[in-house]
Amino acid sequence: MKLWGGRFTKEEDQAVHAFNESLSFDRRLYRHDIAGSIAHVKMLAKQGIVTDADRDAIIAGLEGILADLEAGRLEFTKEHEDIHSFVEAVLTERIGEAGKRLHTGRSRNDQVALDMKLYCRDQADEIRGLVKELQKVLLSVMEENLETYMPGFTHMQKAQPVTLAHHVGAYFEMFERDRGRLSDLRARLNRCPLGAGALAGTTYPLDREYTARLLGFDGPTFNSMDSVSDRDYLIELLSALSIIAMHLSRFCEEIIIWNSNEYRFVEIDDAYSTGSSIMPQKKNPDIAELIRGKTGRVYGALMALLTTMKGIPLAYNKDMQEDKEMAFDAIDTVKDCLKLFAGMIAAMTFRKDVMAASAKNGFANATDAADYLVNKGVPFRDAHGIVGQLVLRCIDRGIALDDLSLEEFRAVSPAFGEDVYEAIALKTCVEKRTTVGAPGPDAMRQVILSCRERLSEE
Repeated sequence: MKLWGGRFTKEEDQAVHAFNESLSFDRRLYRHDIAGSIAHVKMLAKQGIVTDADRDAIIAGLEGILADLEAGRLEFTKEHEDIHSFVEAVLTERIGEAGKRLHTGRSRNDQVALDMKLYCRDQADEIRGLVKELQKVLLSVMEENLETYMPGFTHMQKAQPVTLAHHVGAYFEMFERDRGRLSDLRARLNRCPLGAGALAGTTYPLDREYTARLLGFDGPTFNSMDSVSDRDYLIELLSALSIIAMHLSRFCEEIIIWNSNEYRFVEIDDAYSTGSSIMPQKKNPDIAELIRGKTGRVYGALMALLTTMKGIPLAYNKDMQEDKEMAFDAIDTVKDCLKLFAGMIAAMTFRKDVMAASAKNGFANATDAADYLVNKGVPFRDAHGIVGQLVLRCIDRGIALDDLSLEEFRAVSPAFGEDVYEAIALKTCVEKRTTVGAPGPDAMRQVILSCRERLSEE
């Protein structure tokens, strides 16, 4: 039986029911729906709107439904329209008339708004924890690779030498901002919409502050129309997930490049690779590629909800049922990606020798050679041109700057001395960069200490 059936004289067309129903996907909200109902009936009894006996029967019935769903003893059935009608119907079937009093003083509009907020709050907390676990993996890589030299890139061209610790540290900071975004949106969503009714509140003397407190909210929402028509919190969550997916995708792109035969910076563990059905030599970075590909799927959920919400007048409209399926998919996708990516990084082997050779052979120390001349009194613009000439000579001969003889250095500028080789060595190039945020090991140790502190603050 429909919750709204009294007004109607005809049965709903089955095609309409199939198009209209949401139980097939909003069933995952059952824990939140039951928790909200228990808090609601406690408040109703406190306010004298239902009896204590009805309250106790309803709570016992709801707890039984939850236990049976968790144990697989109770199944969702297709005749019910949504999770709310399913729970209420089963409750009434089990405890009788008392079950019909549960819906006093509320609408499905504020009920679904509550369920989605509770769900999003839980998911934000869980995803924040997964991001933190990934950061712990990255921090381990950083701690173990303070002197693992590699080229840093701009425009996909070798630019200056850095360390693997420094490179991975950039992603640590990206994910740190992601954790902050999840905390920020959680704080904004933490107002309870229950009691807003369909859109204009109710004449029953509800204690909304009490209900909010029972459910762990900071307090009730302040406008009943906004309460039932707000999905900003879900848009914010999808936006935060899209940025997380983008950060994962960027890192995956680099791993895919580093894994190529041309780079060979990393060896992806067999557990996170696949082979080819025709080419026996292949070991493909499929997990990294899939995570990169699934980013578009997460973006799609964000754009879909933004598009759904852009033309909706106040207050609730059925369009808003479209807030769930793709959001659920995006949440599941990001959680899976975070877990798999953390595992892949933890099992990965970094080819330190290959990274160092690549930095040496790519003229990543050219800027340091120019800085060397500046310290010898040569104007920077002249030093830039001198080193450019040296690079051209090296390219013609297929050698690195370090391979030039002192005579070859001095043939271009007499300012070069024996100490040039130490000045442009990878170790020197990195170690003398000691400002905050630079790749030098002393600077990186301070950053790593900060990373540890930020992860331990909670």
